[in-house]
Amino acid sequence: MERQGTEMVYTFESHFAAQIENFIAQKNALGFGYLESSRLLRDFDRFCLTHFPEENTLTKELCLAWATKKDTEGNNTFRNRMMPVREFARYLNRNGEAAYILPPDIARKDAPYAPYIYTEAEILAIWDVFDHLKPRGGFPVRQFVIPAMIKLMYCCGLRPSEARRLHVDDVDLDIGRLNIMESKQHRSRIVMMADDVVEMLSNCNAVVSAVMPGREPFFPNTEGGFYGKRGLEKTFRLVLKKAGVTGTGRRSPRLYDFRHTFATHRLYHWMNEGKDLNVMIPYLSAYMGHAQLSDTYYYIHLVPGLLEEMSGFTFSSAEAFLPEVGNDE
Repeated sequence: MERQGTEMVYTFESHFAAQIENFIAQKNALGFGYLESSRLLRDFDRFCLTHFPEENTLTKELCLAWATKKDTEGNNTFRNRMMPVREFARYLNRNGEAAYILPPDIARKDAPYAPYIYTEAEILAIWDVFDHLKPRGGFPVRQFVIPAMIKLMYCCGLRPSEARRLHVDDVDLDIGRLNIMESKQHRSRIVMMADDVVEMLSNCNAVVSAVMPGREPFFPNTEGGFYGKRGLEKTFRLVLKKAGVTGTGRRSPRLYDFRHTFATHRLYHWMNEGKDLNVMIPYLSAYMGHAQLSDTYYYIHLVPGLLEEMSGFTFSSAEAFLPEVGNDE
């Protein structure tokens, strides 16, 4: 059986094929694109076809076999691979079918990665390299698409995948709004943009639309499809080298770190303005699409060193603004 998504067609062939199709259709009907989870379910379907070709019930044996961690998998990758299968099992249970549900603690989350926080000088150096990016044969809008996509990550705190997967229909340039559809843990949100960001995207869109009319991705790649993670990161590493941004040795700069930098810079500006972070952090949390406030409070731990590095701001004078954060946050 096949599923036509916005990016590719998935074929399901195991005894669970029809049920998986119906499960994904239900997700789509609720407004979820469910693209990455559909890909993982395609892999699960192939696993069932190869190792349990006659099985038509989601048994404990089958699920635990799927839950064998690969040598090449980190904890988070393994955890993400388990989640859609757990949801699928719950779907089967709701429909009165027997299905084993993998326990939630079967895959633990990695300890938070210590992000690299770009200084304002580094960001300006990176932007300068992007502003001199050259077009490439067969991709005449490269110098508009890539800089706008990466600048948007910083300006709006987007995850790289959220920027890469933006559809033209997700970007409302008239009112300055982004519709982030089914991002992490299948949550969607609205992100409002500042006027200069809207102007940047409008200029990019005008040029790209003239070359690729009727495109689906807002930021298309050479073939007019959605950008892949590896291709964008390869270009970004070359830009970092030209900008002279090498990191600290312990932490190498990543695209995702623009999101972390957005959050820490925003906290810095609020603290510098004397605003109450207890009041402001819930807004930042909603804007960034965090599942819980503790995910946003995490950035509090990054602010002290940043303040000293950027402006000599004395952290001790702002301690009254900081909420208490538990050990698990």
